[in-house]
Amino acid sequence: MKEITIDKIINNLNNLNIIDIRDNYLFNISKIPNAKNIPMNLLLIKPNFYLNKKETYYIYCNFGVNSKKVCEVLSCKGFDVVSISGGFNQYKKFIE
Repeated sequence: MKEITIDKIINNLNNLNIIDIRDNYLFNISKIPNAKNIPMNLLLIKPNFYLNKKETYYIYCNFGVNSKKVCEVLSCKGFDVVSISGGFNQYKKFIE
């Protein structure tokens, strides 16, 4: 499972496939720029519907715990996924 810190990608957010796996409510309050919301359960149930195995996806949750779990499952299914360490919480700290 691959993991990356927000400082490594912060200047390139507009060029990355970023997926927020939090629920719609949290996503609508605030998110990492350019992120697409696919709640964790939906993504795990139908990954082929949402993801392309030829692309790389950067996945985050609130604190990085669920995104790690999701990335482990998806990488075992052949998807190129990277967990954003510390999740949205780390992003908020970084930009403050």
